[in-house]
Amino acid sequence: MTDIQPIFPQLTDRQSLVIAGPCSAETREQVLDTARQLAQYGIKVFRAGIWKPRTKPGGFEGVGSEGLEWMREVREETGMLLATEVANRHHVEEALKAGIDVLWIGARTTANPFAVQEIADTLAEHGANVPVMVKNPVNPDLELWIGAMQRIYNAGIHRIGAIHRGFSSYGKHLYRNMPEWHIPVELRLRYPSLPIVCDPSHIGGKRELIAPLSQQAMDMGFNGLIVESHCSPDSAWSDAAQQITPEILNFILGTLVVRDSKQTTESLQLLRQHIDGIDNELLEVLSKRMGISRQIGQYKREHRMSAVQAGRYNDIMRSRIKLGEEMGMGAEFLRTLFLAIHDESVRQQIEVINDRKPID
Repeated sequence: MTDIQPIFPQLTDRQSLVIAGPCSAETREQVLDTARQLAQYGIKVFRAGIWKPRTKPGGFEGVGSEGLEWMREVREETGMLLATEVANRHHVEEALKAGIDVLWIGARTTANPFAVQEIADTLAEHGANVPVMVKNPVNPDLELWIGAMQRIYNAGIHRIGAIHRGFSSYGKHLYRNMPEWHIPVELRLRYPSLPIVCDPSHIGGKRELIAPLSQQAMDMGFNGLIVESHCSPDSAWSDAAQQITPEILNFILGTLVVRDSKQTTESLQLLRQHIDGIDNELLEVLSKRMGISRQIGQYKREHRMSAVQAGRYNDIMRSRIKLGEEMGMGAEFLRTLFLAIHDESVRQQIEVINDRKPID
């Protein structure tokens, strides 16, 4: 992807590149009411889901092509550009027919190379020149994300952008989708001219997280935001908890600080952000490991076993050091690291065995 072009050449300021609108187009009145309010606050690109992929059957799956007519009314009345998600040939053809200005590919679709190739082939067959934005796949796989964009690029679409919406994970977390900021940072390092937009709605999953996540995205040099905004969020038919009113969105955008960074230090800042993201991952992984250690401590307490099992410790040290050396790390560093991890694991187990720290 050597000739990536701006998605919206007319929108050059990061704060002005805000794509906003409801998760789903529900009714004509809801679409037009939301769009009018957003236009009043200066939003220039209106988004709405027409076809909604759901995790389980039985939920609201979108109004379908009828909603495209409502979006055309939005453009006629407000002059806003229009954006919607596509997941297959039919969606692309309907969106092109309706004159949608920008398409995006959702996380579930990005994870399926067959589906992405179908979209790419359809765009090529129609000679389309519409900008396409690609959300990261549900799993943290940078190569899969890049591969999806390459398929679109090979179809002749050079106005391409990436949307960072976080990555699915098992269990309860602060965020709906874990940010794993180091992944979009690495994407930026590989493709400096690629526009990257942050989706704080899907990362956070809660409306109160949209503001801090948006500021973090600006601090990290993202090119814009795509935010779910609804005229009546609490009554939304999908993703109600993560949508905000146009008024609240306007307040958030007004408080954002966009910091200019000098070109000479930009690469160093990105690399440091990459390290910060990896460090956060390390801490989360270590926390999970210590949680398992506490469970082991509970088992040993119930079965009257000692906290330290010498044979197990020696096996761990030998195997981990050997594996780490194969990955290019020094034996002394690995010995120090795993000794510290082992000592903390033993401490956690002893607290449980002595009934001083119950497991979660």
